[in-house]
Amino acid sequence: MTRHFLALHDYTKAELDGLLTFAAELKVQQKSRTPHKLLDGKTVALIFEKASTRTRVSFEVGVFQLGGHGLFMSSANSQMGRGEPIKDTARVMSRYCDGVMIRTFGQEIVEEFARYSDIPVINGLTDLFHPCQIMADLQTVIEHKKNYEGLKFAWVGDGNNMANTWIEAAAICGFDLALACPAGYEPDAAVMAWANTKAPGRITLTTDPKVAVAGADVINTDVWASMGQEAEQKEREKAFNGYCLDDALLALAKPDCVVLHCLPAHRGEEISDSVIEGKNSVVWDEAENRLHIQKAIMATLIK
Repeated sequence: MTRHFLALHDYTKAELDGLLTFAAELKVQQKSRTPHKLLDGKTVALIFEKASTRTRVSFEVGVFQLGGHGLFMSSANSQMGRGEPIKDTARVMSRYCDGVMIRTFGQEIVEEFARYSDIPVINGLTDLFHPCQIMADLQTVIEHKKNYEGLKFAWVGDGNNMANTWIEAAAICGFDLALACPAGYEPDAAVMAWANTKAPGRITLTTDPKVAVAGADVINTDVWASMGQEAEQKEREKAFNGYCLDDALLALAKPDCVVLHCLPAHRGEEISDSVIEGKNSVVWDEAENRLHIQKAIMATLIK
């Protein structure tokens, strides 16, 4: 049976930990220039319906470093952009390629693609989940904190795909997560309900960023208006007033707290320049680790 990577809830804690360990090994090999041609002769289709910097570069470079070929496709240069049924594209790609990564809008798109695909499908981002990013974040936390267990994680900002995936990670991996989101911008209700059933008491939701970050070991934030929400920018700026991760808010966390941001950052909005450039920030390690964890995912799934 073909295994996909569409959401963290499809995996056990042991499986996620295995991917994180594998990613760390691949990172060491890459730094020492040790070849790891685990996708030698393989082709991975990289389908982008949303623009990207880190996802595109990290997947293309990752496929290359694993010895394979990354085939970039966008809505503008494929029949998907002209309305070809997803299931038709999926079945054709299965005949040509060895794996597919999709960065798109609705989670239902990657799920339908996977349902009709005979090759592994990886979720590069949807409006509901961003599993590759959270795995990179966990790898970064392990590098700086030795482990993620026993830590308090805090999320400040929109209850978006990042917040939803952090909720899944907390429920599966067993760490505490406090989310601060303005009223009306909460995480997905179904995701919260699932997590609270799986790990009661682990995940808390508040409208007060100060409550969420108090005593935190890890703080994560993201832009207030994600792709596709640009028209809501002004409205969101009002709703998110007081949600900027600045020095005053950071001071409420533990002194050795690490700060994460998936990038791109709007400095002066969701995070101050002084924090993202400060001693607690590990966002550049976090960005790099997209490469290593995605290589681990691809090498594990694509045979």
